[in-house]
Amino acid sequence: MLQHQPVTPLPKAHALTRLVAKLDRMIALATTSSSTITRWRLILFIVGAICTVALYKTGWYQAGNGSLIGFVALFLIVAVYHNRLESRLHRLRLWKQIKLVHLARLRLDWSHIPARPSNVPDHHPYAKDLDLVGPHSLLHLLDTTVSSYGQARLGFWLLEQPPKPDQWHLRRRLVQELIPKSLFRDRLGLEAQLIGEQEINGRRLEAVLQHTVGFPHLTTVLAIQTLLATATIGLGLSALLGWLPNYWMWSFAPYALIYFWTDQGEELLEHAVGVHFELEKLGAVLGFIERHARPRRSALAGLWEPLLTPGINPPQLVRKAARTLHAISVKAHPLIHLAVNAFCPWDLWFTYRLQQIQAQVADNLPTWLDRLAEVEAASALATFASLHPSYRWPTPLTADPQRNGTSAKLLVKELGHPLIPETHRVSNDLALETLGTVLLVTGSNMSGKSTFLRTLGINLCLAQAGAPVCAGLFEWTWLRLATCIRVDDSLEAGLSFFYAEVKRLKSLLDETADRSNAPVVFLIDEIFKGTNNRERLIGSRAFITALSQGNGFGLVTTHDLELTDLDKTVPGLRNAHFQETVAAGALQFDYKLRPGPCPTTNALRIMELEGLPISQGKTGEKVIDP
Repeated sequence: MLQHQPVTPLPKAHALTRLVAKLDRMIALATTSSSTITRWRLILFIVGAICTVALYKTGWYQAGNGSLIGFVALFLIVAVYHNRLESRLHRLRLWKQIKLVHLARLRLDWSHIPARPSNVPDHHPYAKDLDLVGPHSLLHLLDTTVSSYGQARLGFWLLEQPPKPDQWHLRRRLVQELIPKSLFRDRLGLEAQLIGEQEINGRRLEAVLQHTVGFPHLTTVLAIQTLLATATIGLGLSALLGWLPNYWMWSFAPYALIYFWTDQGEELLEHAVGVHFELEKLGAVLGFIERHARPRRSALAGLWEPLLTPGINPPQLVRKAARTLHAISVKAHPLIHLAVNAFCPWDLWFTYRLQQIQAQVADNLPTWLDRLAEVEAASALATFASLHPSYRWPTPLTADPQRNGTSAKLLVKELGHPLIPETHRVSNDLALETLGTVLLVTGSNMSGKSTFLRTLGINLCLAQAGAPVCAGLFEWTWLRLATCIRVDDSLEAGLSFFYAEVKRLKSLLDETADRSNAPVVFLIDEIFKGTNNRERLIGSRAFITALSQGNGFGLVTTHDLELTDLDKTVPGLRNAHFQETVAAGALQFDYKLRPGPCPTTNALRIMELEGLPISQGKTGEKVIDP
């Protein structure tokens, strides 16, 4: 595990704030320079026009010509410099926005973190429970990707666990390699934004490339038109030189008929523009990555190697597509379009070229999008690691069933929730070292039980995705994750809350019964809260006993203190609790996990503090006054 001294986010926030202030100063200077140059361009135009006209009026035509050429040349030089300055100003503004978003990620300022649509997969065992997808989620916080495939790959790393160990090690090597390359990571997004705000949509690009170009027997018609055009030019030259009569009309007539018969009108131009529009941003991003994937023995170079093959190199194919588009764009100028097609089968030839390039791109696009998605997802995790230098790199362990009879382990210290601001975050320790271990967590309302379950689950997802975790120590063997924290009834499916909970718990229990895969870490909040006290106790005892006999370990929270005596009959069960104190007439929580059953309850106290009618019973217990 990489060791480093803890660094609070505060210096990181100060560094980002200073950089944003520096960018503001650079933008202000560039804006002032641009305004000054705009005025000088106007002055140059007016002075140049006055001098040139005055020289012509006085009859000094040669001096007038020299003045015109000189002022035009000077104006063009100033205009080129001005355009470069405006381009640099635009890049600075985009870069500042990227840094402001980084600052928002660091401060968990959700309103200033761009939110892209992301759907929670139906029936996923833990995505909704752990706030992995959706607004104000882990994916929302991490997502710096520029393509739909990149976002999907990042989500896949969080949602499909555990990964294959060899893939995970390659992934983490790439993430760690990209951490010091902050400029590379920022420019990856910057290069895409310079082309346009719209994301690189892989499905849309695939749909455009699947559109058929041309018509049947295009190659044959192109060959015929080429022969007819060659014959027309040869016969036309012979007629001009007086060698032959005007036989060229006999070859030009069928050439013209075939041209009008095969003309695709504006459809070809629109399709070519669509192909170029979709490929332009992809080509810019892939070309940028390629320029930085040259150093040998780097993880990025190894990942990018298949895309460096001559002939199928992405930037090369995109440049070919751009040249083909420019040639087809002649259709936007009717007179020029007719003239070039009168001499040669211009449209047919470039339709054929577009067809070839489109087929080449379609064949290689899956590889391009796959490697780009890998770099984007790794870059997102690297940005997360860079913004949180105090987070530790987790250490994966190899399961050893022969050692103490254990085949799974999860050991964490100073574990905190990455979606809770550091000023409010409370850290805890936990050790699960034997299959069948069930940590029964009791505690008062609002004491932190549910948050602790999510803290453990979300950090495990980060660890198995290849990212650092919000902890001082995190060691684990590869684990499957199953949760039952948020349960909703479904009117559409006709499910009550209790029945939906039962189905979730049955699915979780089935996961622990599977011994052919990695062990399960289960996180269950308020077990069987959808039924009455008597049946809840009976069902909970049986369910927890069954969990302790399965291929997994985990945590179960409950308000039922009667369940704490299960440690006498279930060997793997341990009790722990969260508690509160009352000070100055108010409840206070420290959110610290302690061993043993919870010694206090607070439901009646909360009712009393909120003004609900509470009276004393015969035994001194507080009950609701009827």
